[in-house]
Amino acid sequence: MFSLHLALALLFLPELDSIHPGMHWLLDLRLITLTAGTLLPFFWMVVILGHRRQRNFERVFFFLCLALACFFGSSLLHLNAQLYYGAPPQPLLRFAWIVLCLGLFFVPPLLVHLHVEWASMRGLFPSPFVRNSWLALTWLATATLVGEFIRALDPGARVVDFERPTHVLGVPFQVWLVLAILLGVLWQHRFAASAPDREQRRFHRTLEIFLSTIAVLLAATFLSQRFVGAVGSPLSALLAMILVLVPLGILFSNVQRFNFLQIGRQRNLVYAVSAIFVALLYLSFVRRAAQWFEPYLPPEASAALLLFLPVAFFEPLQRGIRRLLQQTAQTEIDRAQKLIAPINEAARAGDPEAVRQFAEQWIRDQLQLAEVHLLLDSPDAPPKFTRPALRDSEEAFEIRGANRHIGTLTIRAHGAMISGETYAALEFVSEQLPAAFDLCRLIGEKLQLERELAERDRLALVGQMAASISHNLKNPLGSIKTILQVQLESAELPNSLRAETRMVLDEINRLSSKLNQLLQFSRPGSRTSGALPERCDIAHVAETVSEVFRHEADHRGVVLEFQPGGPTIEVRASAESANDILSNLLLNALEASPNGGRVRLFLATANGHCRVSVEDDGEGIPLALKEKILQPFFTTKARGTGLGLAIVARRIEELKGQLDVESPIERNRGSRFVVTLPLVPKDHLQP
Repeated sequence: MFSLHLALALLFLPELDSIHPGMHWLLDLRLITLTAGTLLPFFWMVVILGHRRQRNFERVFFFLCLALACFFGSSLLHLNAQLYYGAPPQPLLRFAWIVLCLGLFFVPPLLVHLHVEWASMRGLFPSPFVRNSWLALTWLATATLVGEFIRALDPGARVVDFERPTHVLGVPFQVWLVLAILLGVLWQHRFAASAPDREQRRFHRTLEIFLSTIAVLLAATFLSQRFVGAVGSPLSALLAMILVLVPLGILFSNVQRFNFLQIGRQRNLVYAVSAIFVALLYLSFVRRAAQWFEPYLPPEASAALLLFLPVAFFEPLQRGIRRLLQQTAQTEIDRAQKLIAPINEAARAGDPEAVRQFAEQWIRDQLQLAEVHLLLDSPDAPPKFTRPALRDSEEAFEIRGANRHIGTLTIRAHGAMISGETYAALEFVSEQLPAAFDLCRLIGEKLQLERELAERDRLALVGQMAASISHNLKNPLGSIKTILQVQLESAELPNSLRAETRMVLDEINRLSSKLNQLLQFSRPGSRTSGALPERCDIAHVAETVSEVFRHEADHRGVVLEFQPGGPTIEVRASAESANDILSNLLLNALEASPNGGRVRLFLATANGHCRVSVEDDGEGIPLALKEKILQPFFTTKARGTGLGLAIVARRIEELKGQLDVESPIERNRGSRFVVTLPLVPKDHLQP
């Protein structure tokens, strides 16, 4: 589109210097067009800077606009200097000529580069090598023309010719300019063929037609200037003035209606820059019109009348702006509602962390932001909003629910700021997020309750099974054990049967132990009745348990160390529950330790809690099994039931305590089980 802007001006604007003296209005039209040609690239440069994205496309687009602004700005400066001075000063002409040549020289490579970057974004290159080859050939072709460019800037080598700058830059540059536009035609054809929707396809087809026309007109003009010396008519120049603004108008329409170039979220930026652009054009028109009416009115009077003329259109302008703002507000409200709906849907899974991650990605993608971070406070955190340290282009939004601060939404925009409609959408989302997380919490609690009920039903079934086993097996096992013990005491029992009898008796004892463990797991922990909560001296319980297991430790060749941590440690637990926890942890540690190993039992108090640590120096727990060791009936032992650690976890859960597992702990070996139980407050201790 910028090729059309540049080429038509190159083709027709110089002809206005040779127009009929009675057609000075065409000269004024040329001034207005050059002003528009200078301001339009600045318009897009400001938009790109305000909504810059980390993409090469925007960078190349910016430099192409800069090159066009240099070309049209220097042409405007030269024309105004001619009108004001008659014979412009040479330093001014040299400056304008250098700026014009700089802008014009870089238009063809930047035009091709821009198409290559857009093709890369659309995934039209089979590999990065093909894309890099296009860029290398483009800039290599430009590098071959550097000599002509330097000679054009040399004041002694060439004559400065603002009417035919491409002629001064040489035939190779003219060929390269036409070739760059033809390459743009080919790319536009391919873009239209692969466009994802009808609007983009229509946009690229339109540019394809315009670029084709420009290439033909430029080629014909260059040939006629070189061989015939023909010039066009003033009417063709007037047509150029009209067509110059068409591509930029199409681009502006696509940005506003279809979010083309992905800057549609910055409507307030586009509106502001557009208003400034129109105001500057109107001021330029006021200045020219004052000169037109100079034979009839003083220029100051004409300028004053024209400056106050828009006041007459205040009422219709206000109605138009009101409709525009109303439509924009309704659009943003609908967009914000659509933005929060998928987050509420994700909240139905009952996983707050998954909702947080989904909300960050969804908000970032839908509002086209560079970064989005959603930080939720823990329930124990103080309900106070502290604005975090923000970098450039960052904004923080407080998330409040039930008059309490629950989190912070921090975003970073691609450009220097976020637009007004994006800011409003983020405020709306911040107001709706607490409801989404409340829904997530309620569903999570419901799912947790359902899991607990299912677990209780399963444990109740295990209890019934254990009770049935106890009723049907324990009594027969007791009878068998009694008979075998009587036989062992009999002197008439042959020695050949005595060893086998002891072996059978040991197996019966082991079977009874497993049965007792199953019963222990199936029943809940004992609770004391009355007003006082359950309590026990866990130091005394730990000492008793360690003495019971010391014989087992000696039998296995393991050193059992015990440190009570104090003479008396009262915890909110029954002695039976504490015994269950310590017995199973010590037995598990002894079975995991090798011959000559060491098991350590430590007690310590801090911050109103008692910490019980049981350590061993066995092989440790594989990472893949850490999540499974607390599950009932899971075991890696050949003769285990998988209930020891499950009993520990269940008793600690009943006591509102905490169990932490660390493995390995030293030299990639060993495991540490840390049980944290609440202490009985000192004012509740019995004398």
